[in-house]
Parts: sequence; C-alpha cells; structure tokens
Amino acid sequence: MSEQLRSQNRLTTRTMLMLGFLALAAALAMLWPNQIWQTSRFVIAGLVSVAPLVIPGIVLAAWIMASGADAPIARAFEGRVLHAIIAASAIGAITPVCGVTILPLLAGLLAAGIPLAPVMAFWLASPVTDPAMLATTLATLGTSFAVGKTIAAFGLGLWGGAVTTLFSTRSWVAAPLRQNQIVGRLSTRRCHAPLSFDPRIWKESERLDVFWQNVVATTRLVLICLVPAFAAEYALNTTLQPEALAAYVGDDVWWAIPVAVFVGAPVYLDGYAALPLTRGLMDHGMSPGAAMAFLVSGGVISIWGAMAIVPVLRPKPFVLYLATAISGSMFAGYIFDWLQ
Repeated sequence: MSEQLRSQNRLTTRTMLMLGFLALAAALAMLWPNQIWQTSRFVIAGLVSVAPLVIPGIVLAAWIMASGADAPIARAFEGRVLHAIIAASAIGAITPVCGVTILPLLAGLLAAGIPLAPVMAFWLASPVTDPAMLATTLATLGTSFAVGKTIAAFGLGLWGGAVTTLFSTRSWVAAPLRQNQIVGRLSTRRCHAPLSFDPRIWKESERLDVFWQNVVATTRLVLICLVPAFAAEYALNTTLQPEALAAYVGDDVWWAIPVAVFVGAPVYLDGYAALPLTRGLMDHGMSPGAAMAFLVSGGVISIWGAMAIVPVLRPKPFVLYLATAISGSMFAGYIFDWLQ
C-alpha cells in the first residue's frame, strides 16, 4: 500500500509540474508572442540540424546496452595496474554508462578488491562523452570539439589513474569506500541490460525491450536538455553583444580556463544542454580552450556528480578525485587552446 501511495504521489507531482510548465509557457506566449515564435523557430531549426548525427548516436548507445557489450568493462580492471588504467580510460571514454548505473558498477568493483587507480580512471573518463554525446558534440560544435573531447576523456582517465598510483601504499587508497548502507546497496545492484554479449539483439525480446527503453530514455533526455539549451542560446545571441565575454574568458585572458573550470563546473547541469550554451558563449568571446575546459570539467565535477560520489567515497579519495578532475580539465583546456 505504501508503494502505491508513493507512486501516486510521484504521478501527482509530475502532473503538477507539467501543468505549471504549460501555464508558464502559455503566459509567456501571451506576453511576448513574437519572441516566443522566434525562439521556437530557432529551437526547431537547432533540433533538425543535429538530428542526422544525434539519432545514430542514440541507436548505437542503446545497442551497446542491449547487446551486453558493456559487460567486459569489469574484466578490463583485471591484470597489471598500468594496463588496467589504459583499458579503463579507453572504455570509459566510449561507453555510455549513465549516472544511475555507474555508482553500482564502481562500488561493486571497489568492494570486490579492484585497485582504486583503474576505477578512478574509468570514473573520470566515463561522464565526459559516449557515442550519443560524441554525435551531438559533432553536430553542435564541430569535429575538433568532438574529437578533442573524446581524447580529453581518455587523457583525464590516464591522469587520474596515474596520480592515484602515486598514493597506492596509503590505507585510504586500499580501502576507499565508506562503510554504510548506501555502499552496501550499491555494491549489490546491477544494470538492467543482459549480462552476456550477443550483437543480434533482435533475436531476444528481453534485449529488444532494453534497446527500446534506452532509445526512449536517451531521446527524452536529449530533448529535455536541448530544447531549453537552444532557447538559452537564442537568448544569449539576442541580448549579448559580440565579444561581450572576451574580457573574462577570451583568448587573451590568462585566467579564462581556470574561470571556466571553477565557475562553470558547479552550474553545469547536463552534457547535452551544455553544448548549445557553449556554442553561444563562444560566439560572444569564450576561447576554445575555456570552452573545452568547461565541457570536460562540467561532466566530472558538476554539483550533481559530486553529490552522488560523496556518500560512496571516503573524504581523502574524494578530494583526490576532485583534484585530478580539476587539474586534468585545465590541462585539457590549455592543450586544446594550444592546438587551436
């Protein structure tokens, strides 16, 4: 009975939020009809322009989960630490592991005795990009950002794993997990995707169900994030003058990349939403390096990611995570600026 009540309460909350959003949209349309129409046109054009590249990325990400291609992740952490760090960084840079499933996976690996270094490498690399994110970045910001972001994710994993090995003899590295009920539950949870690998997902109804569930979930996430992000980009373009941000995060400002990391990361909400906003910020003076630092750091040290990690890691491993994420994001920004 209590579960039914909770379910009804969730439905009521969602209904009220939806009604409130529709009421707000109707009020704005009545007050500023021309602006709403222009914004809607810009948002629709943006969605159409990115669709040819985003849709294949969504399908690929769903296939990876449905086929069980993510199952070898755990095996990559076995063997020599150096090899494990490289493998974990590479897999983390291309695997679509969502925030809901990454905590059970990594808590389970640490609880099973896998060293913190390769786990840290995967933990840092995985939130930055995945096939759907790569396609969306390519469509929104271009090839250099899409490739650079993927390489940055791999490099961030290598950096975090290498730094963690320097502290491998410390007790807090050997036992990084907190001892609480949250860790106990996370260590026993598993992803809903099939465990065995079979690329022929159409032969099993369970795999097809997982595939379509991931397609729907990812598509909904992309739309929820991109629609307001494109609207915000349009607002930036209409309210700010060209080069308005050059004095703060421009090419000739030495503090541009640190500002992008320390100010941008805490307010970073979602990787998909950040892409159009980043494009708008670059149109108004943000340097490419600061933009890359913002995108990389936001994925790994946003307030939402930190809130998920705090209950799992002990304080010192958590500080190490933040330090490697911040420094690695700055390196990515400076290197990208130099290459540009």
